[in-house]
Amino acid sequence: MKSNKKELSAKQSQELLKVLQARFEKNMNRHKGLAWAEVQAKLDTNPEKLWSLSEMERTGGEPDIVSHNKKTGEYIFYDCAPESPKDRRSLCYDREALDSRKENKPKNNATDMAAAIGIELLTEEQYRELQKLGEFDLKTSSWVKTPSNIRKLGGALFCDRRFDTVFTYHNGAESYYAARGFRGWLSV
Repeated sequence: MKSNKKELSAKQSQELLKVLQARFEKNMNRHKGLAWAEVQAKLDTNPEKLWSLSEMERTGGEPDIVSHNKKTGEYIFYDCAPESPKDRRSLCYDREALDSRKENKPKNNATDMAAAIGIELLTEEQYRELQKLGEFDLKTSSWVKTPSNIRKLGGALFCDRRFDTVFTYHNGAESYYAARGFRGWLSV
């Protein structure tokens, strides 16, 4: 029987922590000066956040720490998969866009899926910060949080990296493509 509880078993938590630690240690350029033991202690006291990280991982996001807020003590995780997370593609932007489609509806939308996982879509600024840590979305693109004035007019923004440059584009929010997904972030 499947539980609706957003909590991992002890074994699932252990396995996820091993994956996150290995990624953390392999990519120290993303979080210079941070120690895994401090991160793990924070994760151990936030099981609901660990569940969200598990969902980020399960859907292909490869979450990793990209910054640490010294004032609040929070660690910021972004989806760091080379391409837009595989199981979060072919989505229109939000529920309104999904409901507006008369036919050929995608299976879901980015904002609802992010909320279900317990994460937020990256903003354009966050997306550009991520691109300073490596080269992401060379073959795919990712929806980013769209300002309300653009969304009210029916549009939505997405970004990618081509020709060694990060581009921001617009599309109708109801559009969806096999190579477009979304990247999220989570603070713990």
